[in-house]
Amino acid sequence: MQRYFVPSDQFDEKRVVITGEDARHIHKVMRMKPSDMIVCANNKGDAYLCKIDLCEDGKVLASISERLEVDPELPIRVTIAQGIPKADKFDTIVQKGTECGAAEFIPFQAERSVAIWKQDKKDKKRIRLEKISKEAAEQSHRLCIPEVRDPMNVSQLIAFGESFKNKMVAFEETAKAGAQAGFPTLLNKMKEGDHLLAVIGPEGGLTSLEAEQLQAHGFILCGLGPRILRTETAALYLLSAISYHFELLHCEVDE
Repeated sequence: MQRYFVPSDQFDEKRVVITGEDARHIHKVMRMKPSDMIVCANNKGDAYLCKIDLCEDGKVLASISERLEVDPELPIRVTIAQGIPKADKFDTIVQKGTECGAAEFIPFQAERSVAIWKQDKKDKKRIRLEKISKEAAEQSHRLCIPEVRDPMNVSQLIAFGESFKNKMVAFEETAKAGAQAGFPTLLNKMKEGDHLLAVIGPEGGLTSLEAEQLQAHGFILCGLGPRILRTETAALYLLSAISYHFELLHCEVDE
């Protein structure tokens, strides 16, 4: 079943109007026709099973059949502050991180970030990442598209984190020292509905000064197991661990 995110102002009680690129995808790529079924989500937590009434290149009209009750979102809202990596690694982090349940992404201009988002190109980069996020959210049947924020440096990230009760830093020096209790302790303290800000360094990791600055403002330095992970792996590991802890750990196991 194809899923599309449609702005909430294009819904009414009985019908949804799809325009632009999604309408062309339905008409030209999927070659759908009246009476075919699709799922339309409003990016505010609601998804509806809809039947196509009219299918044209630039416009699709669909009748709402029923509201879907499933909720695939992570029980806690996770913001990933990702040290800006080289090449197209951020594309992968946003795509796979969206599939794993991240709520938003912050490009973090860390001291050791090799790549720098120049002012005249940051909007273009963010728009591309937002498109990747939307497509990944549709593919993974999310109810909400993760937001991609403007880049932040460490001072801006600290200020942004003031509104978070729970915040952590994936710091490899903590892992190397064998201190692994921080992350599971934090997860055990959290409950459904909480928000978490998680900071991950770039390829060279965070500097000791950055880690100290973050720790001084309430961020918990955490190891992510005994192995040193690549920057593009760390966010996926973290999100997978959160999913296991909150979604799978207490499921009934068949004998």
